[in-house]
Amino acid sequence: QVQLVESEGGLVQPGGSLRLSCVASGNIFSPNTMGWYRQAPGKQRELVAVITLGGSTNYADSVKGRFTISRDNAKDTVYLRMNSLKPEDTAVYYCNAKVPVGGGSRDLEIWGQGTLVTVSS
Repeated sequence: QVQLVESEGGLVQPGGSLRLSCVASGNIFSPNTMGWYRQAPGKQRELVAVITLGGSTNYADSVKGRFTISRDNAKDTVYLRMNSLKPEDTAVYYCNAKVPVGGGSRDLEIWGQGTLVTVSS
């Protein structure tokens, strides 16, 4: 019922930029946190960036200064602006959200379908 729908990734040259978006649908209340994870070929899934309802952010060291996470609470949408992309950024990017359930007694973690971002010349 509650789901995250991600925009499409794509092929980007090194040094290029790309913005991903993810919208939470089927949910009345804004997710407490929304973020992005990624899984590179042969690697474990890792946190890229996360943003709280109040706008507090956290980034992986590997993307600090290059990626920017933001959200539109009215639209239950989170964005990831990726600048200065590197080949090592190539991965499947997954949207993540924690939505309040049970009258706010707990959070339900949900995931997007994943979208492939390939950084290559």
